[in-house]
Amino acid sequence: MANKQKVVEKRRQRRKFHVRDRVRGDSQRPRLSVFRSHRHVACQLIDDAAGRTLVSVSSRDKEVRDSIRYGGNRDAAQAIGKVLAERALAAGIRQVRFDRGCYKYHGRVAALADGAREGGLEF
Repeated sequence: MANKQKVVEKRRQRRKFHVRDRVRGDSQRPRLSVFRSHRHVACQLIDDAAGRTLVSVSSRDKEVRDSIRYGGNRDAAQAIGKVLAERALAAGIRQVRFDRGCYKYHGRVAALADGAREGGLEF
C-alpha cells in the first residue's frame, strides 16, 4: 500500500510541475494557485518574481467559515473564489494567471474559478 501511495504522489508532483512550467506570475498578473483537500479549499495570488503571496483565502478563514456550512464542496469553492476576487480588487489586482496545480479543471477547482470570474477577476 505504501508503494502505491508513492506512485500516486509522484504522478501528482509531475502534473503540478507540468502546469507550473507554463504558468508564472508577476506583480502585474499574479498566479492564482489552488489547493484542495477533502474538507477545505484554499487559494492564493502569488508574485513569483518577488516570491511573495499577495492575497490568500481559505475555507478555514474566520469570516468565510461563518458563511459556508462545509468547506469541501462546490458551493464553498465558489464562495472562496468570490472572496478572493473581492480581496484582489481591493489590492488593485484585476488580471491573474490560473494555476490548477495537480488537480483537474472540474468540480471544486472549476467552481472556484467561476466564482473568481463572477467577482471581477480576468484570467
